[in-house]
Amino acid sequence: MSAVRFHTFGTRRDGNEWIIGRLGSGQFMVIPREGLRAIELLQEGLSLRNAQERLQAETGRLLDVESFVAELAESGLVAEIGGHPIESLLPEPTFPRLRPHHVRWTLHPITHVAVAVVIAAGLSAVLLRPSILPDWRAMIWSEHGSLVILGQTALAWVVVLFHELAHLATARAAGVPGTISLSTRLQFLVAHTDVSGIWLAPLRVRVTVYLAGMAQDAAICGAALVLIFFHGPHPLLSVLVLTGFGCLVAQFLLFMRTDLYFLLQDLTGCRNLYGDSAAYLRYLITMRKRPDPLARLPGRERVSVRGYAVLLVVGTGACLAFAVMVTLPIAISLVSRAVHTLVTGSGLVSFLDATLVLGLVAAVELMWVTAWWRRHGHRVRTFLSGRSHPATHHRQSRAGA
Repeated sequence: MSAVRFHTFGTRRDGNEWIIGRLGSGQFMVIPREGLRAIELLQEGLSLRNAQERLQAETGRLLDVESFVAELAESGLVAEIGGHPIESLLPEPTFPRLRPHHVRWTLHPITHVAVAVVIAAGLSAVLLRPSILPDWRAMIWSEHGSLVILGQTALAWVVVLFHELAHLATARAAGVPGTISLSTRLQFLVAHTDVSGIWLAPLRVRVTVYLAGMAQDAAICGAALVLIFFHGPHPLLSVLVLTGFGCLVAQFLLFMRTDLYFLLQDLTGCRNLYGDSAAYLRYLITMRKRPDPLARLPGRERVSVRGYAVLLVVGTGACLAFAVMVTLPIAISLVSRAVHTLVTGSGLVSFLDATLVLGLVAAVELMWVTAWWRRHGHRVRTFLSGRSHPATHHRQSRAGA
């Protein structure tokens, strides 16, 4: 192994270490200053051996540059070693024709002020006339359950789409590609926007991207409330307010890596809060028969990881209990009523209504299973084959619901 050529990558200093990665890969490494110096020497054209000798002369320590480069190659940072190209494919970004200059306005302070004004107007409307707030009965706007489910599902996914587009646009404005896809969080089917490259951006930009989706939801609620205030209630506006509010509340479920989770992770200085907490819980469950994963973390991160581990256990348990005691019975009731209608026969309208209910429930469940398998299928195959799962580097990704 001799000369090494790297892909274009970005860096950001984080305390005494450096975060390094390609914007579109979603894979990042945290390296010491000596690691960054090794990369600089290799970029100057030095061979692996010469770079190692130079580094030893500068630091007084013998560092394994060859193993370090192998790790960099696994993370997709190396383009070529000794004249041999290293294959590394980047995921295709969503809306690739959307360029940073198209959405640069999303990071402008004037845009943020405008969004804040709309949100404040909605809150003012509620304070002046609290009666404009719709209650849960506004969701039942038709006597036909299929129409309610179909309408609510369509409107919810429109709101979710705008939520994810807000993340994507603000990240793209900072030059970070992103992909929108379906994913799962426990029993929920969610939309997910991966804009991992934002980890290399300044704090102000990172916070803007994290909160862009929630700001979008709050602005939709605010605009709808203002319209209700001036023009009176309307089923569409009422459902829009309740849907947007539900999306906002869901972001406080930090144990499911929501938008606020990523904000919390960043502000606490943790690099993989969820992953480290899960590893710590596995360590406790196995009665400490494996190395303590917190031993390699700084003291400030250990406190955050232990606290989040408690939240992870309590939140996951409560969420699954809610699914068993509330969500599952509702789904069973809807399906059983639809099946009963199909069996007994109650007219054409009821037949179509029941058929649509069954179709919608089946479609949602199929989408959940497909998204879950796409995310966890490789682990199932690895487990069934009896092979151990390879270790991975710290990775930062942003997910929005």
